[in-house]
Amino acid sequence: RWLRQHEYVEKLNMHGILSAAAGQEQLLTELLVTHGKIPVLIRELISVEIWKHKIFPVLCRLEDFKPRSTFPIYVVLHHEASIINLLETVFFYKEICESAEDSILDLIDYCHRKLTLLAARSTKAQAVTSAELRAEPLASPSSMQKQAEVMEFEISLKALSVLRFITDQVDSLPLSALTRMLNTHNLPCLLVELVEHCPWSCWEAGKLKKFENGTWHVVPPEDQVKMTKLDGQVWLALLNLLLSPECQRKYRFDGFNKSQLLKLRAFLTDVLIDQLPNLVEMQRFLGYLAVTEPAPPKKDLILEQVPVIWDHILKKNSGKWEAIAKHQVKHAFSPTEEELKLQARRWAQIYSLDMMEALAPDRPRCRVCGVEAAKRCSRCRNEWYCTRACQVQHWQKHKPACNLMA
Repeated sequence: RWLRQHEYVEKLNMHGILSAAAGQEQLLTELLVTHGKIPVLIRELISVEIWKHKIFPVLCRLEDFKPRSTFPIYVVLHHEASIINLLETVFFYKEICESAEDSILDLIDYCHRKLTLLAARSTKAQAVTSAELRAEPLASPSSMQKQAEVMEFEISLKALSVLRFITDQVDSLPLSALTRMLNTHNLPCLLVELVEHCPWSCWEAGKLKKFENGTWHVVPPEDQVKMTKLDGQVWLALLNLLLSPECQRKYRFDGFNKSQLLKLRAFLTDVLIDQLPNLVEMQRFLGYLAVTEPAPPKKDLILEQVPVIWDHILKKNSGKWEAIAKHQVKHAFSPTEEELKLQARRWAQIYSLDMMEALAPDRPRCRVCGVEAAKRCSRCRNEWYCTRACQVQHWQKHKPACNLMA
């Protein structure tokens, strides 16, 4: 049943991407709002996040866990990425944000956790992880953990976009959501950290590399001051949180917060402002903040809502994580060869070749060397190669998956 649910999410995700590209995503958003599915998706998102933190490490440590295929585990890891990608596509709309209702607090907490991980990451490790994956045995625990790490980075970037869309609706958010963003999690200071350390860019061998569209690219010298989409998301979130009158009324501009925010002045260059003119208002606000002492936040006597999904799942399963892991090894992650073939065929129907080519932003790349590819495996038609030599070199690794898909 869970696999069927994942297939539905995957189909919605792909439909959302294609609809957004065509400017026709309104139908999908109306369906999600009408059927009350946004809170369901948020709960599922947090459930998989907890599985990754509590169950997945136990699975990797189990000595008797030697799966024939890591495909079922990869599906669970991929489930979180599918949901956050779907939410990123639809949260642009105000009605989606409002339909989240009380679960918006849980989503804010989720985004805060991801942004905290993002701010703490080593940018040097990000650039090399994808290359290291090719050297690992496909079914080894270390390979699965590295795959999860790569996906965690990309999921965190999606969470940044979702948070920015939430801040677009600060005027219609519940008071508890605003308090949680500004004071409980102090998101303005966390966003300043992201501006300072920019985890989606790094220097390697004297060249600047930036993470865009799912891969790391070397940036030509003439484009190094160009704002990326991720840079823009951070600055827009800061604009929403700092320039809204309601946010200014509730935020604590104490000594620490003020000193952190004033670090932004060094980044507000003329080149940056030319690319995002709204930052003139930010520059003016920071200049005012530097010479004044804002009034302390007004304390409202209210009953504050708190997120419940994360705590409920943890309390319900406290002390049971190892037992759950062993149960899943026996009943979910040790399928027979026939079950694997059946699931592979179902996935092949979801990821039809026409659909995959429509979703791909660039031309396919060789599975071995990474250069642009024009040849495809004739049996399963899922792997791409630049030459026959690369295909032969990769055959031993590709053979098990090819046999499943063919």
